[in-house]
Amino acid sequence: MSNTVYDFTCAASGGEQKSLSDYQGKVLLVVNTASKCGFTPQFEGLEKLYQQFRERNFVILGFPCNQFGKQDPGSNSEIMEFCQLNYGVSFPMFGKIEVNGDNADPLFKHLKHEAPGVFGTEKIKWNFTKFLVDASGTVIKRYAPKTRPEEIAKDIEGLLA
Repeated sequence: MSNTVYDFTCAASGGEQKSLSDYQGKVLLVVNTASKCGFTPQFEGLEKLYQQFRERNFVILGFPCNQFGKQDPGSNSEIMEFCQLNYGVSFPMFGKIEVNGDNADPLFKHLKHEAPGVFGTEKIKWNFTKFLVDASGTVIKRYAPKTRPEEIAKDIEGLLA
C-alpha cells in the first residue's frame, strides 16, 4: 500500500499518465466530480477556492466519475469542455475513473482507506465527495458531497498557515 497521495500516478484528461508527486509540497483537495449532478454547481465554489488559495501552494484535483446515477456520461474532452465553459474550471481535471468497486482507482482506494466515512465505511456515497490532503501527502479529512466548498476554506487556511 502506498504511504502518501504523492505515490500515485493517474490518467490526466488527455489520457497521459500524471504523477501526483508533481504536487508534492502542496495542500490538495481531491474531488470526484460529475457534470449532470445536483451538486454540479459546486464546480463554481471549487474554482473560487482554487483562485483564493492557489498562490499559496493549494491545488484542487478533479476526477470525473460516472458511477452515481450515470451523471457524467461524456468523454473526457466533453467533460473538460463542460467544466471550462459552464464554471470556468482552471484547476487540474483528470480522466474519468471509478471510485468504488473492483475497478476503483488506486488513488481513491487509498483516500477511502485513510479517511473512512461515517461509521468507518470506506465506500464513497455520491459525487463531490472531497478529500483534504496536507502538504506532506497525508489524507487529513473527508467531506460529504453536501459540504459546500466554501465550508472547507477554514480547514485549507489552517493547513496553509
